[in-house]
Amino acid sequence: MLTKTILKKALNVKHTAIDNVTFGSDDSIIVRVHPTKGEQCRCGKCGRKAPRYDAGSGIRRWRTCDMNTHKTYLESEVYRVNCPEHGVVACAVPWARHDSAFTYEFEHMTAWVAVHCSRKVTAEFMRISWNTVGPIISRIRQDADFDPKSRFDGLVNIGVDEISYKKGHKYITVIVNYDTGKVIWVHEGHGKGVFSLFFKQLTKEQRTSIQLVSGDGAKWIQSCIDEYCPDAECCIDPFHVVQWAMEALDKVRAAAWNDARKKVSSETKRKPGRPSGDTPKPDTTAKDIKSSKFALGKAPENLTEKQRAKLELIARKDNRLYRTYLLKEELRLVFYHGLDAGKEQLDHFIKWAQHCRIPEFVELQRKIRRHYDAILATLEHKLSNARIEAVNNKIKLTIRMAYGFRNIDNMMDMIMLRCSDIEVSLPWKGQILTHTC
Repeated sequence: MLTKTILKKALNVKHTAIDNVTFGSDDSIIVRVHPTKGEQCRCGKCGRKAPRYDAGSGIRRWRTCDMNTHKTYLESEVYRVNCPEHGVVACAVPWARHDSAFTYEFEHMTAWVAVHCSRKVTAEFMRISWNTVGPIISRIRQDADFDPKSRFDGLVNIGVDEISYKKGHKYITVIVNYDTGKVIWVHEGHGKGVFSLFFKQLTKEQRTSIQLVSGDGAKWIQSCIDEYCPDAECCIDPFHVVQWAMEALDKVRAAAWNDARKKVSSETKRKPGRPSGDTPKPDTTAKDIKSSKFALGKAPENLTEKQRAKLELIARKDNRLYRTYLLKEELRLVFYHGLDAGKEQLDHFIKWAQHCRIPEFVELQRKIRRHYDAILATLEHKLSNARIEAVNNKIKLTIRMAYGFRNIDNMMDMIMLRCSDIEVSLPWKGQILTHTC
């Protein structure tokens, strides 16, 4: 077998003829190639035949996968063609994308490593710069995700949530298909304007097929559902409902601690010297209330002996704070029942909170009333934000592994490669996608 044939097999290039092989000053391998006759004089953007315009930029190099420890490059003459649609552009080459300095095989290898490793490891392993990984990911996503709107077909149950990045200063909106557990849409920003962009991409049939939408109770989610999918039911995540109760409970606890602390400070200070035997022990109510956050937040079956004793102490010394704990437990247990029993217990909570004379829980029951139908839908269909929260954790891990993203588009492309149904395979396991228009 000829050496050029063996080298062509090793480089895994098609429609390419090899001219010669040389070594660079840094021991890199430089393979001089040119496209076969049928692939010459093609537009770099659309791939159609076009007349040659001029010599263009002359000789160019493309990085390909290394041979052992040696960097390997493909080198060829690049001229310009006059495309009827795109004008004067550089000619297409069969081994690389337009405006890319890397071959298809190299970019697929880089994308696979980036999906499974951090960007730092990817840059070091592939021996490329840190900022080069992001654009490669975007190009692979663009070619691999050739029909993104097909994910919107047959949607029945979806979940929507916003995720913060850059220390909470910026947000992205993520939508997950609950039946597959895959991300179907991601966009920069959050709110009604961003969520509306998702529904505007859907056809009338695709909107009609949506039956349940799970969220965290934000008003913009419900308003978009009412506008674009009036027949769909909006479910609210049980975790967020209980979190509302925990926030109200913590406000009451902080107020109780301040009252107990002021009471202790207003008492007469004892005289200097050793106290007598009949001197009462100092009041530790403020200290006990301050350290009771975890005991008040945990379910009764998960309490330790020390936390159970602290709850009993609060029940004896601060009846108001203990009632807020019972109210929180009443709301939490709503989601442990079916529709009928849960509705009955939810009504009991609303009535109790309405007349409890604790402002924080009076306001909470008003909020529960506003989301009453969504809570009942959750009890009936048992739909929560569990899957989307799992995806959120994976997205946050992706951002941490990359030590953050400077380019939001690169970050969203990486999210789609990792969390959607796009498959990125190694060059020797799957077909290498080439750019087509």
